Amino acid sequence: MGSNIAQELLGKRQEVVVLDNLYRIGSERNLEWLKSVGTVEFIHADIRNRNDVETVMAHTKPNVIFHLAGQVAMTTSIKNPRLDFEINALGSFNVLEAARKHCPKCVILYSSTNKVYGDIEWARYKEEEKRYVMPDYQNGLPENIPLEFHSPYGNSKGAADQYMQDYHRIFGMRTVVFRHSSMYGARQFATYDQGWIGWFCQKAVEQKNGSKELFTISGNGKQVRDLLYVDDLVGLYLSTVKNIKKMSGQVFNIGGGMGNSLSLLELFDFLGRELNVKLLYRQLPPRESDQRVFVADITKIQKRIGWMPKVNKEDGVRKMLQWTLGAF
Repeated sequence: MGSNIAQELLGKRQEVVVLDNLYRIGSERNLEWLKSVGTVEFIHADIRNRNDVETVMAHTKPNVIFHLAGQVAMTTSIKNPRLDFEINALGSFNVLEAARKHCPKCVILYSSTNKVYGDIEWARYKEEEKRYVMPDYQNGLPENIPLEFHSPYGNSKGAADQYMQDYHRIFGMRTVVFRHSSMYGARQFATYDQGWIGWFCQKAVEQKNGSKELFTISGNGKQVRDLLYVDDLVGLYLSTVKNIKKMSGQVFNIGGGMGNSLSLLELFDFLGRELNVKLLYRQLPPRESDQRVFVADITKIQKRIGWMPKVNKEDGVRKMLQWTLGAF
């Protein structure tokens, strides 16, 4: 998300400052790519470090903050809950406090997660041949379903999510929270723990190229998410800045919607047809606190600013496959 948003802003001749500690796989490659696109000021810093964030904020006094930094894997949060807390909760608090002191009128757009809703096992499910469905939520899940912060990851992201809203209520800051479903697209260096569309595209390409190694899935493969391609995400974030008066203090569930939903098994069928290969995998037990289904009901964002995804799941996955073929 960060690389693609920065690229779009550079194309619009905006001044772009990137703060990153280059911790995530692929971040250095994305930085080099971004420097080839345009002139960007890069600051090697860490949002866990209060002084780092304060110094950068005092120096740049940004008009808009795209807060996309985060520990993004539930599995990592269970292995190292302190790291997860320091990045997602404390780091986000550092960003808010520094902005409140040095640029209180700036716009802050926060990338939250569907995991703030927990495992959603209170809902009614129906198991079909290739997917689970939620009969009571045929348009997806709205923002008013119960919050349940399961897992360290859910707690840390949920805490930041709530702080963003409260800094609007208490201090009048112009914050917006996006609770994202599955995001994917070019420049995403997916891993086993995060970025399932990119990861399985990579595994499919490897098997197409002759690999006999089985990859693994957690659960039976009928878990469903809605897909949102990165180009549509970029459009959402920039449209929000333009419409900030309508958006400040609001929370939105963001995804591709029911029409762009896929289960793992459905994705494997699609990748197999596209690459003319039968994917070979083995099942592991379901992940802790995993959601059987999360599809965002995007009615609220549609009504608020008219935003809708433009890239359908078939075209998006094809684009992801093409990028994967070139990147690996």
